[in-house]
Amino acid sequence: MDIVEGPFGLRFIKIDSSQIYLGIDKGAWVYASERPRHRVDLPAFMILESPISRTQFAQIIGEKDDSNELKDMITHDDVEMVCRKLAEHFDDDVRRPSQAEWKAAESLINLPCGWTELLADEATGNHRGATLDGRPRVGEMIGPMSGHRVSQSAHPSREGVYAQVTTPGDRPLPKVGFRLVVSPKRFGEAPRVPDNANLATNIRSELFWTTILGIIPSFTIPILRGFSSYAIDGWANLLFGGLCAGFVTGAFWRPKRATWGLDSEGKVIQIKD
Repeated sequence: MDIVEGPFGLRFIKIDSSQIYLGIDKGAWVYASERPRHRVDLPAFMILESPISRTQFAQIIGEKDDSNELKDMITHDDVEMVCRKLAEHFDDDVRRPSQAEWKAAESLINLPCGWTELLADEATGNHRGATLDGRPRVGEMIGPMSGHRVSQSAHPSREGVYAQVTTPGDRPLPKVGFRLVVSPKRFGEAPRVPDNANLATNIRSELFWTTILGIIPSFTIPILRGFSSYAIDGWANLLFGGLCAGFVTGAFWRPKRATWGLDSEGKVIQIKD
């Protein structure tokens, strides 16, 4: 692990360039908020070993606090103030980590049990429109949710166990802190996962699997049990039952969806595993 000593006693870990997969490719409806799966191409960057402490926070903004406890009760404005101060010491961007950057460093960084860490990305409903170069996803949400951020929350008692949650960052909360990354500046429009799924393809797929898993079994079962006449007389009931069965199966299983990423020329493509 390569440690870089920064100003104000900050300890950064150097993370090599890497590719990180976010989201899942399962096709069932219950996974809709976690799709689509995508590969993020990350340049090398530095990330704080631990979240900002009260002492470090005070030193950065020119105040005094001798406590070594982590700094909580912070807001977006507090974080931005710290970033502006630290930006004077670095040529690259200083900000909170994106989801991909945090995942790339997860095995090397510390987050105490019971604490939650605010990341840079706004809390969106799914990964449609997610960036593919590691920069944060911001400036898309309006209304009350615009202040919320994707966060990592540590298990209350088990070290190294984290859950991704959504946390408001526009009001101070206990045991909610932050860490920073020093990441290369990106210029131009960010490459992104397509905003919309292929609706026609999804409809055709749903009709096919509803027929195979719902409608056909609904008619086949009474015929195999010797009730062939009911397959004719009660076709409306069987059709409705088959549609319901097909609908329910879609909640738990459908074929895998596409994974998105960048090719060698930086173009957005579907990745074949």
